[in-house]
Amino acid sequence: MTVDTLPRVFAALADPTRLDMVARLSAGDATVAELAEPYRMSVQAVYKHLRVLEDAGLVSRPRGPQPRAVRLEVRALDLMDTWIERHRRRVEERYRRLDAVLAEMEGDDHGDGHRGRAGPADDPDVP
Repeated sequence: MTVDTLPRVFAALADPTRLDMVARLSAGDATVAELAEPYRMSVQAVYKHLRVLEDAGLVSRPRGPQPRAVRLEVRALDLMDTWIERHRRRVEERYRRLDAVLAEMEGDDHGDGHRGRAGPADDPDVP
């Protein structure tokens, strides 16, 4: 898999039909005819969708006589998972830091409902 694989994977999955095909293939291999069944499109249109998925590395079809089973390639899913988890961890760390700051701010509260600078009610020189 190359550097530009991830953008191609996400672009391929941006189409609802291709996303559905990948979801269906997660349950098991299928022939092109089986993949075409639920759609109102020609088998040629299904082949075009499969070509996009193949170019992105999401599916493969072994060489040989027809009918050939279309197979989901786990490496592309692993690549997406790694990318998503890396960014999820970064976001979760940001939220942990925010929670720590908020907890510290709550700890600075003196319990009288006031935060920050003293207001007029706290100034002994103000009647």
